[in-house]
Amino acid sequence: MPRFFCPQPLALGLTVTLPEAVAHHVHVVRLAPGDAITLFNGDGGEYTAVLSSVEKKRVSAELKAHSARDAELPYALTLAQALPEASKMDWIVEKAVELGVAAIQPLAARRCVVRLSAERAEKKLAHWQGIIVSASEQSGRNRLAQLGQLDDFSNWIRQQDMHRRILLTPRAEQSLTGWARHQPPQALTLMIGPEGGYTEEEEDLAIAHGALALSMGPRILRTETAGLAAVAALGALWGGI
Repeated sequence: MPRFFCPQPLALGLTVTLPEAVAHHVHVVRLAPGDAITLFNGDGGEYTAVLSSVEKKRVSAELKAHSARDAELPYALTLAQALPEASKMDWIVEKAVELGVAAIQPLAARRCVVRLSAERAEKKLAHWQGIIVSASEQSGRNRLAQLGQLDDFSNWIRQQDMHRRILLTPRAEQSLTGWARHQPPQALTLMIGPEGGYTEEEEDLAIAHGALALSMGPRILRTETAGLAAVAALGALWGGI
């Protein structure tokens, strides 16, 4: 059954007009009145709905049943990702959402090849938000991962109101899996560097502000691999994947 994000109040018995993007998708996949779809608005749970009208510029659906089904991890993971080059961030956002991360924090680190102006950053954030929606629709999640504003690493690391932060670095003597085996499931922020990694000064700054340095094992992983592998490893050890 097709699933669509519908960012508006939903309740049993309502007939809702679907957003323009959803209406376009309905036309693309050639759905017709009477066809069943699933709608969710990010507040948790989902609704089974039946298309009541499919017009050229307007599509509506009646909400028939509600399910409280939840597909979230039992612990909140934030992926703090230093910007990689080209379209790698698109891949990272999509797969991180599929794996269940609760939030994604883009960071500008010293070795980042990509440098975004304020205008380009806003466009990128809107693009990544669209990827979050699409990945949530595809993967069956009924809550959207939060997307933070692009922040400078040195500014972000000094903030104190965050979960426990894990700095993934080849310099660490203890592995993430070795540490996690002896820890209860808990909210974490996983810090992933750009292609060249965080600088030694950035890593020292992170540790000075309470980050725990851990490695991903004896191999050096690419930036687009490390965070996803870490999320999957924690899911295997702590459950939820």
